[in-house]
Amino acid sequence: MALTPAQASDAIRKALPEFATQKVALAEACGRILRQSVVAERDQPPFDRVMMDGIALRFDAWRNDLRKFRIQGTQHAGDAVQTLSDEGGCIEIMTGAMLPRKSDCVIPVERIVVSGGIATVQKDYAASSRQFVHPQGSDHRKGQQLLDSGTAISPMEIAIIASCGLPEVSVSSRPVIRVISTGNELVPAGSAIAAHQVRLSNSPALAAMLTEHGFSDCRQEHIVDDPAQLRERLAKQLDEAAILILSGGVSMGKADYVPQVLADLGVRQVFHGISQRPGKPMWFGMGSRQQAVFALPGNPVSTLVCCRQYVLPALFAASGRTLEPQLHAVLSAEFTFEPKLTCFLPVRLSSRDDGVVVATPAPTNTSGDFTALSGTAGYVELAQEQRVFPAGLSVPLHLWDRP
Repeated sequence: MALTPAQASDAIRKALPEFATQKVALAEACGRILRQSVVAERDQPPFDRVMMDGIALRFDAWRNDLRKFRIQGTQHAGDAVQTLSDEGGCIEIMTGAMLPRKSDCVIPVERIVVSGGIATVQKDYAASSRQFVHPQGSDHRKGQQLLDSGTAISPMEIAIIASCGLPEVSVSSRPVIRVISTGNELVPAGSAIAAHQVRLSNSPALAAMLTEHGFSDCRQEHIVDDPAQLRERLAKQLDEAAILILSGGVSMGKADYVPQVLADLGVRQVFHGISQRPGKPMWFGMGSRQQAVFALPGNPVSTLVCCRQYVLPALFAASGRTLEPQLHAVLSAEFTFEPKLTCFLPVRLSSRDDGVVVATPAPTNTSGDFTALSGTAGYVELAQEQRVFPAGLSVPLHLWDRP
């Protein structure tokens, strides 16, 4: 009996072991999954930081109606801190510099006039104590945990890690992945093609989807529908890779040899079939050395949906990535789906004035109609217990670019 999508996801994640951890240089960490906590090296900012070019002075002098200040010195960002020597003085100061000792107010440069070593503040200017001062430790304190294990590292996290003084970090290792298309009819781009043949598109699309999400150790291969060749080539790939992703050969036809060949190679079937459309014939199993094998249906829409719905989330879970909340959208129009299966329906997205995300159905002509996916943001999940889905119904949303 076919599993539900939720049961299939659970079975995959229980079977797939966690990936190893490795240290990488900070320059190589973007796009990886963090496998350590990151704590602040120092207070941020590490000192009272000046936020404007101008002059630093004592607010008490301002409060005592002093508007002309003798320039005592100049302090740039990165300069050692100076000390204001008297109430009638000021220090020319630059953005990012330490607030000079015995000063507690910054007047912007555009509100002063400098002549003969005297800075005169405009008559109509109103100052306040501690203005334009970014207080020490107001962003975070030394020792505070800033990033958790499981965080996906983007450029923003790179900035945080660098600010903590870490030249390298622990991340999940990237698995060796092989993407394999099966079928006699397939011809790659750039090669001559006969009338009875079709272009090989699944494996380039799968490899691109995996690479887009950080799984870059991903090579492609095409194998014809021949049991001997399948057995020889898949045995080699099982020796080389931790993850195999096949496309085609898993349905019930006479040339669907993949499940039997995998069994012959010692790959244990975890399940075969999910109660969904597209992608019902999907197969998943584990090799004798804990290699994960995803055998996806050959129709392009089925292939892409199954990769996004099962393969990518499983790889992220094995990487230790923290799961993100499930997104939802409301349907823009009524949609009817008669089969007693979960429907993964491609959609285009927009938003209402109140910020609600609206999903407009963009059904494909068939599960081979991959051109219809262009311009879609992802797909919505329509429960198999329901036949008619009214406009305005909130449904789970799965984005192509966010597992």
